Amino acid sequence: MSDLPLSGFSIGVTAARRAEEQIALLERRGAEVAWAPTLSIDPNRVDEQRLRESTESVLAEPVDMLLVTTGIGIKVWFDRAEEWGLIDRLIMHLEPAEILARGPKSVGALRRRGLRELWSPQSESFDDVLAHLRGRDLTGLRIIVQEHGQSLSMVAHALRRQGARVETVTIYRVEPAEDPEPIFGMIERLAAGHVDAVTFTSAPAAAAFMDAAISAGLRDEVVAAFQADAVASCVGPVTAAAFELWGIPTIFPERSRIAAMVRQLEVELPVRRAGLQLELAGGIQLLLHGDEVLVDGSPVKLSPAPAAVLQILVANPGNVVSRQALLAVLPSGTAGSEHAVEMAVARLRSALGTRAVQTVVKRGYRLAVDV
Repeated sequence: MSDLPLSGFSIGVTAARRAEEQIALLERRGAEVAWAPTLSIDPNRVDEQRLRESTESVLAEPVDMLLVTTGIGIKVWFDRAEEWGLIDRLIMHLEPAEILARGPKSVGALRRRGLRELWSPQSESFDDVLAHLRGRDLTGLRIIVQEHGQSLSMVAHALRRQGARVETVTIYRVEPAEDPEPIFGMIERLAAGHVDAVTFTSAPAAAAFMDAAISAGLRDEVVAAFQADAVASCVGPVTAAAFELWGIPTIFPERSRIAAMVRQLEVELPVRRAGLQLELAGGIQLLLHGDEVLVDGSPVKLSPAPAAVLQILVANPGNVVSRQALLAVLPSGTAGSEHAVEMAVARLRSALGTRAVQTVVKRGYRLAVDV
């Protein structure tokens, strides 16, 4: 038997870019890897004419604020501007603006061109960039939003409601994979219980994966697989958020890096195979092995609703899970309201102990893990 930590595990990789690096990292740890890209992302294939027209439009008037969403997008934009002989003019034009960047890759791309961000969220979430602006009077401000492969028209609309004049700059578009057969094959294997984990490195990839599951008629089976034994492994919180709508529990590393994601799987998958054991507040020992739940060594029978809530809470131990995410995992036929979530949580507390699940006001619930 191999001593490699991921020996015997089947892992699907959905990345289109940098897939070779991720596959190599997983295979070196013994994993059996299937590559099934959900997207075709080639940032070098841009609409040159449209991007140049957008650039000229940006240069036509002073810019009050620049919202940067991706490092690769900014790099491609500035590289194209350099080819057109516009880079110095563009940099000088953007220097006086208030620049907000989504994460470290965006920050790095800006600084390589001599631009400095005024603010960037620790979460690397664009939602937090918008939250940073919420409540501000943006009346009359000209805001440029760099799109990240998908339309940000709703973001632009929200900022316009705050009084801003908003223009979007589209660098590249996310397109579906040229050959969809590998992703359909992976979805079928996942639904049949033959895949231990699937990795995702972007929110569009996660959304495309679920679109494919719907097209294959296997949406419910895929959601059930991820709620049971299979792991949806995401590179960071932005990617993970794309699964919240579906009630799919995810894991992601503290640092949004591919190597960190692989190292997390190296620890997580063997633990799950052996059975997940957690110590809850008050010293309660919780053990989950497949569908079996033991509290302090005694088996506990849970009805479907509290069992579904427990699955998503243990997938995010100690972290807050929103009521919306909990509602999404409740079995079909459960009343679709927050009251149904409250009832499921109450039954779960009755089974595990009243201190096992904590309410976080206005946010949701968390499993009270003793650390």
